[in-house]
Amino acid sequence: MQIPTREEVLHGPDTLDDAGVIRIPGSNHCIVQTVDFFPPIVDDPTDFGRIAAANSLSDIYAMGGTPLSALNIVGFPAELPTSILGEILAGGAEKMKEANCALLGGHSVRDSEVKYGLAVTGTIDSDQILTNGGAKAGDLLVLTKGLGTGTISTALNKQQADAEILAAATESMATLNAAAARVAIALEAHAVTDVTGFGLCGHGAEMATASNMTLEIIASQLPLIPGAADLARMELISGGSKRNRAYLADRLELAADVPSHLAGLALDSETSGGLLMAISPDRIADLEDSMRREQITQYAIIGEVKPVQDSLSVRIRG
Repeated sequence: MQIPTREEVLHGPDTLDDAGVIRIPGSNHCIVQTVDFFPPIVDDPTDFGRIAAANSLSDIYAMGGTPLSALNIVGFPAELPTSILGEILAGGAEKMKEANCALLGGHSVRDSEVKYGLAVTGTIDSDQILTNGGAKAGDLLVLTKGLGTGTISTALNKQQADAEILAAATESMATLNAAAARVAIALEAHAVTDVTGFGLCGHGAEMATASNMTLEIIASQLPLIPGAADLARMELISGGSKRNRAYLADRLELAADVPSHLAGLALDSETSGGLLMAISPDRIADLEDSMRREQITQYAIIGEVKPVQDSLSVRIRG
């Protein structure tokens, strides 16, 4: 007797889509779910709530989904004023409203430090599922937000980030990836991933592996949050950059002409970063109009998908 899988027991044998999402019986739509939470990376509680919520929604958008509902996840020290928690939750609620996503409640625990995020449920058209596999040789790589949030957060912790730089990073991190996802769907992107903790190179390597390709990134074409380059030149790179470099090992190739600060930013951990998408060169002519229509301004074509080369996942050249 064949023992049924957990998925078959819970959902029936025909309700799992090939991408691993749950197909709604009798419908061409699927259910997608994601969860994320983390400690504050900015000082303002409301901004932290907005950033955490945008970050939590990002995986839904990266799959081409539409968020439906969410639950707050909170860790909060007993000794802090509850008014701070109220501001955090208000920031999160603001983003949920913008995303037209119902906030249904959540759960909180006492913790030694503040943590906040959300568990999000969404739906997705089974004919429009975006995955990080499927990139093809010759595809152009497009990044929809500037890099540098990890570096700017590190500078903030060391009191070396001025208000203007922090404001630019906060605006970027609090921006939903909904518009970028619509661009990816409209341009029939072959592969999409959001850029978060593993950085551009780490998430790019995942795309390369899933697609059995190698990504070639041009360092001089990377979009950067204003002020991030100067901070990176001061070596204010987060610990995530070194961990990501060590993790990639010989799967990453850095050309000798790549400036060290740009290499650091390409490797650095990002919070609520943009979408990295592989788009056919046949559709790239529509990119500018699509971005203008969606009011996305800080995007760039940053490289190309190449045929796989041994174990190499990502190559960065100057």
